Amino acid sequence: MKRILLAEDEDVLRMLIVDSLEDEGFEIDEATDGGEAEEFIASSEYDLILLDYMMPVKTGIELMKDIRSSEHNKNTIVMMLTAKSQKSDQEAAHEAGVDYFLTKPFSPLQLVEKVKEILA
Repeated sequence: MKRILLAEDEDVLRMLIVDSLEDEGFEIDEATDGGEAEEFIASSEYDLILLDYMMPVKTGIELMKDIRSSEHNKNTIVMMLTAKSQKSDQEAAHEAGVDYFLTKPFSPLQLVEKVKEILA
């Protein structure tokens, strides 16, 4: 079973994503802010990390340093989920080591299909 860390501070969106991915058989750990995500990154190994760009405690961009220096997750695929759609934001995410970028709003089906494609 593929393990995914979802770091998303919006409760409704987080629940929708978790339900959609669990229905497809993925195992999901949920972080409600960058601090919780940092703890998961330090202690667990993931096949994919889904990061919100803007979160309390630590942003998704700030967490990329933790991910890429993590013993467990330095090579883990990372998808940034964000309402920030400007080219400069995407460039900053890619420079930080983000592999994929999905702009909000998106449909749960769109996310599930992208996750399946990435983890195939």
